[in-house]
Amino acid sequence: MPDYLDDLRLAHVLADAADATTMERFKALDLKVETKPDMTPVSEADKAAEELIRGHLQRARPRDAILGEEYGVEGTGPRRWVIDPIDGTKNYVRGVPVWATLISLTEATEGGYQPVVGLVSAPALGRRWWAVKDHGAFTGRSLTSAGRIHVSRVGELADASFAYSSLSGWEERGQLDGFLDLTRQVWRTRAYGDFWPYMMVAEGSVDLCAEPELSLWDMAANAVIVTEAGGTFTGLDGRPGPHSGNAAASNGLLHEQMLGYLGRRS
Repeated sequence: MPDYLDDLRLAHVLADAADATTMERFKALDLKVETKPDMTPVSEADKAAEELIRGHLQRARPRDAILGEEYGVEGTGPRRWVIDPIDGTKNYVRGVPVWATLISLTEATEGGYQPVVGLVSAPALGRRWWAVKDHGAFTGRSLTSAGRIHVSRVGELADASFAYSSLSGWEERGQLDGFLDLTRQVWRTRAYGDFWPYMMVAEGSVDLCAEPELSLWDMAANAVIVTEAGGTFTGLDGRPGPHSGNAAASNGLLHEQMLGYLGRRS
């Protein structure tokens, strides 16, 4: 079995450097923000954080490939780091503290690149989560100050808390009716959005979450953290892992019921 603990240590170093860069520009009045071709925002902090992470990886892991949201793929090989420098850029540019740097190491398998290390660092919230394949999931300030996390054991939809980002994506996919039916069955719904609901599923404070349209860098780190916490992470099609272009995460006990609702088309 490969030992990914050195890679996890490196991921923490990368996150520390990114946190310093992003926090320095958070709420800056002169923050520069552009609009990308897909009409989503990108700030100077997004670019600076990804450039910094890429520079560290090129020195520390020169044989590994890198996929990042802002600068695409660089390199080839069986190991690929997947980076989202700021997940939640819209929050970041508005001064909302719910954003994070997502860092994952993936390895090539017959089913495509699969995440084996994942780290999510939300410095404005003072939170960090991480996981290594077959070693469990944790949260804490650092490797030496951490506690293991586990998904909830809620087994009934009527008792479940369901998190999502927005309604518009479900409507665009023709799946709003099924989504709304699910919200009527659960105990509680909240639109936390971005990385946060996945981390709350992993630590057991939320039982279900889903998003209809995502990129690999939005999901890779979240996927390994949720699964190592004992949960289930799939696409809306039920395919395990972060490769379906959308995501559903749960404590595992309610996953098939959630997919049954979210798979319905109007």
